[in-house]
Amino acid sequence: MEIQTYHFKDDGIIPNNVLPLLVYKFAFPVSESLPDVMEETFTSHNWSNSWRNGVFPYHHYHSITHEVVGVYAGSASLHLGGEGGEKITVTAGDVLVIPAGVGHKKISQSDDFAVIGAYPDGKDYDLLTGKEGERARADEHIAGVPLPETDPVLGKEGGIAEYWK
Repeated sequence: MEIQTYHFKDDGIIPNNVLPLLVYKFAFPVSESLPDVMEETFTSHNWSNSWRNGVFPYHHYHSITHEVVGVYAGSASLHLGGEGGEKITVTAGDVLVIPAGVGHKKISQSDDFAVIGAYPDGKDYDLLTGKEGERARADEHIAGVPLPETDPVLGKEGGIAEYWK
C-alpha cells in the first residue's frame, strides 16, 4: 500500500482544510467480497454510518465530519480540493480519507465504478457546494470537527495518526 497526501488551500468557495487528504493506493486486494471487507474494516475502526453508491459529479464538501471513501469496483477520475485542486485517478482497492471541508467531485468513471463511504464515530454529514450564505457556518463547523481516534484502514497505527498531527 502506498499513501499519497494532498494539501489544498481555501479557494474562497471550497474551504478545504489544513489536514491533508490521504489516498491509500492498493489498500485492499480486489475481490467479489471487497465492499463487505471494506465496510467491515471501516466499522471495526469506528468509521460507520456507511453508504454505497458513487461520487457526486459536482464540487461538494462536508463541514461537520471527515469522510472515508473506498473504491470497491471500477475506476474514476476525481477532482479534489475545488477548481484549483488536483485531478487524480482511483481504482478498485483504493481508499480516500477526506478531511472536513475538502472538496471532491467525480469527473468521469468506468461503467462499473462503485464506492462505499463512512464517517468517524458514525457521524451524520452535511452536503455543501459553496453556495452563497454557506461559508460562515461551514468554517465554524470545520474548526470544531475533532480528529478521529482511529484510521479507517489502519486503526490506531499509521495513516491519520502519522499524517494528521
